[in-house]
Amino acid sequence: MVVFLLGVGAACLLGLGFVLQQHAAQCAPREQLLSYRLLLSLMRSREWLLGIALMVCGQILSALALNAGRISLVEPLLATNLLFAMALARRITRQTLGASGWGGVLLLAAGVTVFILSGSPTGGGTEKGVLRHWLVFGIVAGLALLLVSLARRLPRVREATLLALAAGLLYGVQDALTRTAGLRLDHGGVALLLRSWQPYAVVAIGVIGLILVQSAFESAPLKMSLPALTAAQPLAGIACGVGFLGDRLTLTPGALAGEAFGLACIVLGVVVIGRHPALPDACPESLRQRRQAGADREMTYR
Repeated sequence: MVVFLLGVGAACLLGLGFVLQQHAAQCAPREQLLSYRLLLSLMRSREWLLGIALMVCGQILSALALNAGRISLVEPLLATNLLFAMALARRITRQTLGASGWGGVLLLAAGVTVFILSGSPTGGGTEKGVLRHWLVFGIVAGLALLLVSLARRLPRVREATLLALAAGLLYGVQDALTRTAGLRLDHGGVALLLRSWQPYAVVAIGVIGLILVQSAFESAPLKMSLPALTAAQPLAGIACGVGFLGDRLTLTPGALAGEAFGLACIVLGVVVIGRHPALPDACPESLRQRRQAGADREMTYR
């Protein structure tokens, strides 16, 4: 029960934080895309800082959940962050859910439930060999790098989706490494943790993922980025959990069918919710032009 409460609490804070971040980032100057200057610019926005504070608190809760339970159990719970993002976005846009909105909610909830019941995640806490560790890590990180490279060649709307997918993959790896860092802390204390590379990788991936997410939020409306981010993170996290953290899922034919169906419902529910008009649209052009003019004046003064 503690894991469920921590996972859902983390999802709530993450969802609310993402909406606030996107509402601020969508009007940032285009030339700051995929640059640390984007973060420096957004730091002047109180709305963005509040969104970051909520996200950090959500990541702390998710780390506690990962420390208390298996990553293959926690990741589907974190995917419900889109429900809380929808709730806040509804207040911003004053849109009702309607049939499509409720359909997406039911699909997402059903997918999480079916996956957990079918897979019955067990084990965890025992890392596999170094080869499997780096193989899974390399595959997921390589896919993220490939997505970023492809995104640079696409129109802005599609670029946002690929950047969000890449960030979701990295956040899934970050969750797995957070779990690994927690295991080292439990087994060897702070001294062993500080001698390990995992906590430093968690911070580095967090910064890279943050730049990718804010660039995706800047490029297109939230509906083009948050669903991809939400769908990719649990898939990457579960892959890492099974790949090198020792998580085990039931592998009978019936269980595999249920797990596949559950994951498909999660992804489909995320996409349906993400396409709902309650999620805010792009920044008004007039506001974007005013912010761009302010940025130009600041560069002139410098």
